Amino acid sequence: MLDQKTLHAALKKVSAAMMHLENTGFEEKYPIGLIDINLWEWPQGVGLYGLYNYYKLTGDRGTFDFLCGWYDARMAEGLPERNVNTTCPMLTLLCVYEDTQDERYGALCRDWAEWVMHGLIRTGDGAFQHMITGDANDSQMLIDTLFMTVLFLAKAGVVFGRKDYVEEAKRQCLVHIKYLYDTSCGLYFHGYDFKGRHNYGRVHWARGNSWYTCGIMELIGLIPIEPGLRQYFLDTFRAQVDALCACQAEDGMWHTILDDPASYKESSATAAFAYGMLKGVRLGFLPAQYEAPALRAVQAVLARVDAAGIVGGVSYGTPVGNDAQFYKDIPVCPMTYGQAMAILMLAEALYHTGEDA
Repeated sequence: MLDQKTLHAALKKVSAAMMHLENTGFEEKYPIGLIDINLWEWPQGVGLYGLYNYYKLTGDRGTFDFLCGWYDARMAEGLPERNVNTTCPMLTLLCVYEDTQDERYGALCRDWAEWVMHGLIRTGDGAFQHMITGDANDSQMLIDTLFMTVLFLAKAGVVFGRKDYVEEAKRQCLVHIKYLYDTSCGLYFHGYDFKGRHNYGRVHWARGNSWYTCGIMELIGLIPIEPGLRQYFLDTFRAQVDALCACQAEDGMWHTILDDPASYKESSATAAFAYGMLKGVRLGFLPAQYEAPALRAVQAVLARVDAAGIVGGVSYGTPVGNDAQFYKDIPVCPMTYGQAMAILMLAEALYHTGEDA
């Protein structure tokens, strides 16, 4: 049975663990490590967003001081090349800027948002090309981009009064849905290649799908969206959630390939699905019947949090793959986005315990 005490204790433990997460021997293959919290890449960016949400929920000044110290240290070190993935930490920096009005942060956010609009490589239909550190990923579109870059651009549009940013964020969501949504089932493919005109392995990868489930709930809270488009996003969200419920495992988890029970169960996607569904119910976007499967997922993820606050069963960073086996072979290890999705999930679950959050 979920209760406020259990959820708050788990939130504190998971958040504290993320602030000390480091690579203790996992061999990484990317130019910038994805595990250590003190590096500027997309997993850390998602993690920071989780920490910021923990701070907003609890008012914990230690967490906020950590965030400010993290950005100060990274800016002093020198920032990495700009691309889709290294944009991810900018979302939380923009949140911190709103709270502090520190113009060092504001100036960087303004400059980076302009780069997203005018410097980020575009591919078919003007979609943001999923360029990453050291690789332009020619003609590649990934569902991940919605969370890693589009959310920042949307929020920058509101904070800086730039309607063009807001409109571009909405357009990017539409073009990603156009090429990545599988109308046969309601789930998403991981990527699309504009040169080959294909969806790679046509795999319904869990965490990729979760970027929409979680991301669209964030977007709707960030920017004004006209009623027709808002309903379109929500209809797509509802269709995806229906498909998710149909393939949820009995224990509440989801498999890393959603419609392949032979693939391993994965925690970061499960937490993000639970968060998106619970928030959808609370805001009236989903009927109350979706609360039960989401809370089963909360229980399942909680069971995977160890005594030190580390969320287990999280798959490592995953580029787009050409077959199902590629995703099955991705290793699992502690990751900041696993911690962050658990934070968002646990914070949202507080509204669904029958007590005051």
